Amino acid sequence: MGHILADHHTWEYLGFILVVGLLLWKGVPGLVGKMLDERAAMIAAELDEAKRLRAEAAVLLADYQKRAAGAEAEAQAIVADAKAEAARFAEESRVALKAQIARREAAAQEKIAQAEAAAVNEIRGLAADAAVSAAQKLIVAKLDEKRASGLIADSIKGVGEKLN
Repeated sequence: MGHILADHHTWEYLGFILVVGLLLWKGVPGLVGKMLDERAAMIAAELDEAKRLRAEAAVLLADYQKRAAGAEAEAQAIVADAKAEAARFAEESRVALKAQIARREAAAQEKIAQAEAAAVNEIRGLAADAAVSAAQKLIVAKLDEKRASGLIADSIKGVGEKLN
């Protein structure tokens, strides 16, 4: 037995048994179990919180997706309304432009007609002036004193008949 006490492995085993015994006597396994249970409860609480947050995030995501779809539909409706308004405005502009062109064409035709009438009147006036001038020259060239007196006498006789 002497050599057992001299062996350092024996003292190591004995020290190990004493440490384990002391740990058991002080209730260390219960403390470790309690700490592990607390840690497990804390992890379970964190998992529950994570599940709750994930559910909230899923609800928010669904809400945002719904809003995004609504916004997309509203944007498409706005674009469709804008296109319809632009088409209506273009049609109204075409109609107004055609009416304006027709009014301007009518005004131009009227001005042309007035200019033609003025030109015809001016030509008639010039023709009348030329005829009067030519007649005057003809009368002066062909009318002598005796003939002029005869014409005046005939005119005076015809005045009485024309007045009655």
